[in-house]
Amino acid sequence: MTNTLITLFGGLAAVLVLYAIGGFVRNLPPILRAVLAGGIPLIAYFILIVGHWPGLDVVAIHISVFFATALVLLVLSVFRRRGERLHWAPRLLMLFFVGLAVLMGGFLYIANNGLPEPIGQWWLGGNKGPVYSGFSGVVPHTQQAATAISSELSRTHREAALGWNVDISGLDGNASARRVRVRIRNHTGLPVDHVDAELSLHRPGAAQAVLTVPLPELDAGEYGGVLRLPASGRWLAELRLSREGALHYQHTQELVMP
Repeated sequence: MTNTLITLFGGLAAVLVLYAIGGFVRNLPPILRAVLAGGIPLIAYFILIVGHWPGLDVVAIHISVFFATALVLLVLSVFRRRGERLHWAPRLLMLFFVGLAVLMGGFLYIANNGLPEPIGQWWLGGNKGPVYSGFSGVVPHTQQAATAISSELSRTHREAALGWNVDISGLDGNASARRVRVRIRNHTGLPVDHVDAELSLHRPGAAQAVLTVPLPELDAGEYGGVLRLPASGRWLAELRLSREGALHYQHTQELVMP
């Protein structure tokens, strides 16, 4: 998963560099110079996020910041060529958009990573424990919404109806790589074999999984694998147990990586 801050401010720097390079090309119209300076980093960003869609809001921020920067540079160049002094109103408007870009970048950082630990401890307290200030997202309005809200009750109900006793270990903690083990027993205590187990990772509120990890059978009734969180913040790990192509068990747990 691409880092939004790197792509946002890295692309912003690329716009400035490309616009400066365009000034050395003779007979290049200023409007075309601005379009190329804003469009090339945007195309590179689109190529980078293929297969890793970050959300329409993040993409819209990149589009607006890249082309707004190119537009500001175009206005400055036109006034400089004419030898005219830029009025204070356009200057104030440009300053507003620069501050808006910095503010949006800061909000994106806090949403994904939370406040820096010293600031979070000072501002939010925490009783000497870790403080998680990243945005946990929203619950999707699907039939599985109750799973994320009351997962423990849902799991107990499914286990009672199915007759399985499912024990999950390894998801807790703060490490980026977590060794997950799933132990399945039936109502008599015997291991349940030939189960297709997989673990999918979602951002809260996102319908599409970021990655899916198959959990092969390690022993009789035991399945496991390594789940690697691609970035910090809050995640939803969804365990799915199927047999003969039919889904028999589903459980969702929230994970946090500082």
